[in-house]
Amino acid sequence: MKFDESSLYYIKSNVVGTRYSLFDLATWKNGLSFKKTDFSDTGRPVIKIAELNNGITSSTSFTQGSYSEDVFIRWDDLLFSWSGNPQTSIDVFRYRLREGWLNQHIFKVTPNEEYITKDFLYYVLKHLKPNFTQIATNKQTTGLGHVTVADLKRMSLVIPSKEMQNQIVFVLKTIDDKIETNRRINDNLLQQAQSIFAHEFLAFAGLPYGWHESSLLGIADYLNGLAMQKYRPKVDEQGLPVLKIKELRQGSCDSNSEQCSPSIKPEYIVHDGDVIFSWSGSLLVDLWCGGTCGLNQHLFKVTSSKYDKWFYYAWTNHHLQEFIAIAADKATTMGHIKREELSKAKVLVPPADEYDRISALLAPIYDLIIANRIENRRLAELRDQLLPRLMSGELDVSEVPL
Repeated sequence: MKFDESSLYYIKSNVVGTRYSLFDLATWKNGLSFKKTDFSDTGRPVIKIAELNNGITSSTSFTQGSYSEDVFIRWDDLLFSWSGNPQTSIDVFRYRLREGWLNQHIFKVTPNEEYITKDFLYYVLKHLKPNFTQIATNKQTTGLGHVTVADLKRMSLVIPSKEMQNQIVFVLKTIDDKIETNRRINDNLLQQAQSIFAHEFLAFAGLPYGWHESSLLGIADYLNGLAMQKYRPKVDEQGLPVLKIKELRQGSCDSNSEQCSPSIKPEYIVHDGDVIFSWSGSLLVDLWCGGTCGLNQHLFKVTSSKYDKWFYYAWTNHHLQEFIAIAADKATTMGHIKREELSKAKVLVPPADEYDRISALLAPIYDLIIANRIENRRLAELRDQLLPRLMSGELDVSEVPL
């Protein structure tokens, strides 16, 4: 296929190599349109965009059926979700769940290894994400957009030699590998922390001598956020991103996050390490490590003048499943919990010497989790800055110190 700069999706580049259509660089196999009768409670998972987008680590749909090898997906397969909200659903993923079947609206992408390696193709697709978003936005109807095979055929870009591909991948993958290592360390640390908490607070039948009962409201303050549409940045202000449930779920703010004035009251500004609890919609509690932002309504910022972060985070997290069940019973369009549920949520408070002993075990674990997550955010920012510059040839790979 011959290209010129008048092509709608011609990708300019300073890279030395050969220009190809994106479509020719891989095989693009769409998933299946499963029927209701195909699903069951057990079997292999059916992977939908929701599992990919929300970072879910286990599938919610299963099938006992057997289908074509073309739509059977394994660990580390490349997947490209091509339909949905252009800002949040159009993306590329390296598959990280157990073997399963691919649902419609997602391409299984198998690289043509004559031209391109799998690792390099992954980063190519990440590099092209803004183009995909724009294409899907141009076609957007009822909130949804899409990228078609025809669009892939119209996109062209220069692919360097395999040697150069491997050099670029080495730089980017070194960063991604460190992020993955930190993530695995944090998974292990969280399991340790939960085990210690269960052993120290949940393993006895009665209330130990010297301990007393309290509640979540008795040990911490739960500050509800602001209706941030009333607090937009002034003309001369640099806005702060707004922390909503979407941002809490994904662990970061992004270019699509709303902005608020930085002159809101300090207590409504969220910083790295703050405990945030969404009490409406998707209930979750997390240690925020996504940078400074403004606290939106439907989220609690949890603090305490008497107890440490590990204590009120662990107890809030302990009651989370109970709160989710309460919210589900109330759900009409959106489930939620009321503040009175916090006052009913029982907390066991040890005497000072026991509290200090347990704190010496748990506080360092949570501090390291926070530090690792902040490092991961900064590494991801560095990778995202390097990615377009390396792919376009603006930055020579030899200029990147590692």
